[in-house]
Amino acid sequence: MKGFRKSIFLATTENQHFDVLIIGAGPIGLACGIEAQKAGKSYVIIDKGTLVNSLYNYPAFMTFFSTSERLEIGGVPFMSISTKPNRNEALEYYRRVTEKFQLNVRLFEEVLNCKKQESGLFQVATSKANYEAENVIVATGFYDVPNLMNIPGEDLPKVVHYYKDPHYYAFSKVLVVGANNSSVDVALETYRKGAEVTMVIRGSEMGPNVKYWVRPDIENRIKEGSIKAYFESNLKEIKEHSVIITTPEGEVEIENDFVAAMTGYQPNFEFLEKLGVTLDENKVPNYNPATMESNVQGLYLAGVVCGGMDTHKWFIENSRVHAEQIMKNIVGKS
Repeated sequence: MKGFRKSIFLATTENQHFDVLIIGAGPIGLACGIEAQKAGKSYVIIDKGTLVNSLYNYPAFMTFFSTSERLEIGGVPFMSISTKPNRNEALEYYRRVTEKFQLNVRLFEEVLNCKKQESGLFQVATSKANYEAENVIVATGFYDVPNLMNIPGEDLPKVVHYYKDPHYYAFSKVLVVGANNSSVDVALETYRKGAEVTMVIRGSEMGPNVKYWVRPDIENRIKEGSIKAYFESNLKEIKEHSVIITTPEGEVEIENDFVAAMTGYQPNFEFLEKLGVTLDENKVPNYNPATMESNVQGLYLAGVVCGGMDTHKWFIENSRVHAEQIMKNIVGKS
């Protein structure tokens, strides 16, 4: 959810009332909808994009680190060809889960504002309708806001923070920034489509979370020189046809066609703050880990949005339980 617009409540539309309004139709948002349905609560799931929008925007050939059973929600088995499913299998699975439970999902509808009234109800305005809700669950993930490098040239058209398909970069000079899974995937996939790949890595080695079956591949490609890597280095400037890299040996300027800045993403903290959620110095939101209720009574957080800047803390597999925790608390109150 990019930005948080000024309050816009559509006066011509009658408010629709729900026990629970869920912002975000990713796997955790869907899990929350399933639990609300099981508890007999009226609910709606709203997303500004498509179903499981973040997964849809993952690289076309991405394979999950988690096994399929750890990605399951609602008790529905996730069958995949391999132990670790790919993006397309995940999209199919979550769509089928949505169909099975006939979840009340409203897609391509952006939440513009959400305010808690003196009555205790939340008034929510979207790009299409107005809603009233007794409880709101924020399950928006972290994929909308990339971590910027804040260097000259980052706004050039050749710079991307999201990567989809390697064919686009065939026979081009590609610079990849980062040393974790997304960076490694981009480097290997574009290299195998004929790109001349260079990596800029801030540390002295590849990231500790790189998938174990991929790590030997990238390390061997670097060792043999098929992929050039500058360790303990930083990208200093991006020019139209080149880039400048700061290395331990000094600055290096190399020819370049595309920059894939795989520098990670962060939750929309501005959105959380305008909901009234307080954040600590590490941008971790204030919530009760037992109930997932934030400092705003009736406003709950679920999934990776709970981790602040540490987006490696919560995944689908370890935050599925948030849905059950939240609904248990809501049912207990009622």
